[in-house]
Amino acid sequence: MEGVKMAKYGKTGVTTDTPKNVMFGAGTIHKNLKYTESWNFEESIIGATSGGSKLTITPEFVDIPADGAMVATKGLKVKVGETAEMEINFLEITKELVKLAVIGKEGSSKDSKMDLIESKPNLEDTDYLENIAFVGKTLEGKDVIVIMDNALCISGFESEGENKKEGVGTYKFACHADIGSDLDTLPYHIYFPKPSM
Repeated sequence: MEGVKMAKYGKTGVTTDTPKNVMFGAGTIHKNLKYTESWNFEESIIGATSGGSKLTITPEFVDIPADGAMVATKGLKVKVGETAEMEINFLEITKELVKLAVIGKEGSSKDSKMDLIESKPNLEDTDYLENIAFVGKTLEGKDVIVIMDNALCISGFESEGENKKEGVGTYKFACHADIGSDLDTLPYHIYFPKPSM
């Protein structure tokens, strides 16, 4: 390709396109990220993180057993499901985040200076976020966006205080299909920047 410095086999895979394809930094975590005429990045940020976050999208397979097939065989492997999860290390603790983590409800506090979160017996539609999203940047400064619809916090709430150290909570959110869908794929969306012209 003209204008592109190619990799040198046996030495390096770096090309002039490499900076376009390197994610750098912790990125940001968003709730109910939307695109209308532009992305609502600023309004949808949930809070500060420490230690980054982790995205995991894993297809689930079944190998069809066939006599004589002693190894995994192309054509005899079937995709039977998938999981899409995001594990986030939030530096901030907010009432909304705790409520999501414990599947809690607002209670009536006797202390007028305090809000109260209490347990509830059943999962409700409002316990799911419309979506949770990760927004990262390439070395070139272009956005890479991963959105997981119908996100539910499945990790619970855990807090550990330590002297001379900030408390970071780890929360895991999982993507869920809509009940009215075909129920064979998860509604996650990965946006990559188009190559520069």
